[in-house]
Amino acid sequence: MNLNKKTKIVATVGPVSTDVKMLTKMAKAGLNVIRMNFSHGDFAEHQEKVDNARQVSKETGIPLALLQDLGGPKIRTGEFDTESGRITLKKGQTFTLTTRAVKGDETICSVSYKRLPQEIKVGHTVMVDDGKKRMTVKQVKGQDIICKVDVGGELKGRRGINLPNTDVSISSLTPKDLKDLEFGIKNNVDFFALSFVRRPADIVKLRGILDKAGSKAGIIAKVETPHAVENIDEIIEISDGIMVARGDLAIEVPAEDVPIIQKMIIKKCNQAAKPVITATQMLESMIHSPVPTRAEVSDIANAILDGTDAIMLSEETTLGGYPIESIEVMSRVANRTENDYLHEQLLSSVDRVDHKNIGESIAASAIKTAHRVDAKLLVSLTNSGYSARILSRHRSKLPILTFTPDQNTYQKSILNFGCRVYQMKTYTDFANAVKDIKEAIKKDKLAKKGDKIVIVGARPFGKKTETNMMVVETV
Repeated sequence: MNLNKKTKIVATVGPVSTDVKMLTKMAKAGLNVIRMNFSHGDFAEHQEKVDNARQVSKETGIPLALLQDLGGPKIRTGEFDTESGRITLKKGQTFTLTTRAVKGDETICSVSYKRLPQEIKVGHTVMVDDGKKRMTVKQVKGQDIICKVDVGGELKGRRGINLPNTDVSISSLTPKDLKDLEFGIKNNVDFFALSFVRRPADIVKLRGILDKAGSKAGIIAKVETPHAVENIDEIIEISDGIMVARGDLAIEVPAEDVPIIQKMIIKKCNQAAKPVITATQMLESMIHSPVPTRAEVSDIANAILDGTDAIMLSEETTLGGYPIESIEVMSRVANRTENDYLHEQLLSSVDRVDHKNIGESIAASAIKTAHRVDAKLLVSLTNSGYSARILSRHRSKLPILTFTPDQNTYQKSILNFGCRVYQMKTYTDFANAVKDIKEAIKKDKLAKKGDKIVIVGARPFGKKTETNMMVVETV
């Protein structure tokens, strides 16, 4: 496996990429995490993705993590009772959204969220159809929300509604999500992505469900509302990772704010040693084209320069004509970008740690030591995955080998920048663990005899304790 690429690639699997042959090619091209979008497809389709992903990982030896993306509470318009099933909204016209059951036409349509008239206010903005149409609320009368159309156009039924000004009380977990969760728990997926997170309580609710079911899956909070941005510190603290979901976010906040928000969130995740995924439209042109635009290449590179752990593909790998080429482009851009910036990133990051925190201080010292003694590898011996994350946050040019006896930690560590994961047996003796680590390194030809490696872990060995140990070993 190529150790050069440290940025992880998340790819959504769909009709063009579910079969074993295609997944194998994608894995060899640089795929690390398989995303299953539960806004589409049925359980049989998703089961095929799970089974095929695990088969590919077993046959190729390439670790692959599974991320189940829950659909969440999308508010939608009703259908239109017209011959074409669509209407045309004209700028300046009055249009009514209602929770009543009505036949939609050029003047009115129903909405799926029944409490909307109680929660929306005069002056609030209503965005429809991925933000392509915009209205302003002029009056709320009973179940009717009377709006003025600011940006019109053709509108089909069942289009999504975004409410950038309205703090709706809708739950982040729908009844469908709860059924989908049962599927993911049964199949032991590695991560659940929670859509339309607004407040920390959304994460707490999902965590409670997972704990009750005995699931150790990580929770990835999708930041796609202004309320999530406002609560970002608390959301990062109680999540296992963050996804900067730029699609819906760019509808709910001004588009020009999104790059600034992206940089802010990534920086905070790096500081907290939590993995962060940058998502949406990264290679959208490659749905139809075998080559990316220059802007897309810059977007990928800049996300990596910002410090993202992972970059994500959506339609490029579900419906597009060039899924393998899309992953190859991401891999090449990642390799090139990392080669230039990692050393400067490292020098600045190791001096910003909380040296009163033993684990962080050990990790920073390990990285400095590794570069001073010209070590070839950093090694994390970990039960929980924490020492791997605090090494990863410094963005060293050196690969981080993550050795763990815990299957859950093994799978979740796949998402961490720069980490290559190894399953090991449970040891109580440090010397035996080091011996097997060296054997694995030699087997995979990651270092030569006489090369130095720096190992970070915790003593007493074999127990869950804070990272408190750094050792320099010779292969």
